[in-house]
Amino acid sequence: MTDVQKNNPLHGVKLEALLTELVEHYGFESLGEDININCFKSNPSIKSSLKFLRKTPWAREKVESFYLYRFKGLPRPNDEQYELPPRDRTIPLEQKPGNPKDVIPRKSESQEVTDNPADVWGGWKKKNEQDD
Repeated sequence: MTDVQKNNPLHGVKLEALLTELVEHYGFESLGEDININCFKSNPSIKSSLKFLRKTPWAREKVESFYLYRFKGLPRPNDEQYELPPRDRTIPLEQKPGNPKDVIPRKSESQEVTDNPADVWGGWKKKNEQDD
């Protein structure tokens, strides 16, 4: 049993510590964009997020997977390990956690800028005017 826990990267990591590390590195806004869980988007706090994640297993699994594979930089699990929840997964002993990966900010719809702001119709209006 000790060998199995030795290569379980979430063994002994409390959800609060995991979430605090993620929030300090990425912030709630980036987490909300990348993980897409409402507790990170609507009035976020560590306390409210912990309450939600403890009651919602699917959301907790998403956060734990993000922590392992994006924050800790571990390679994705094989098919057999993927079927298990993140807390039950093990990694080969030769794989060590890496550095946190950056979250690529996404452009929200309000931030998108067209290539040619004057051409909001994408040339459609000009084509129709030529037909007349």
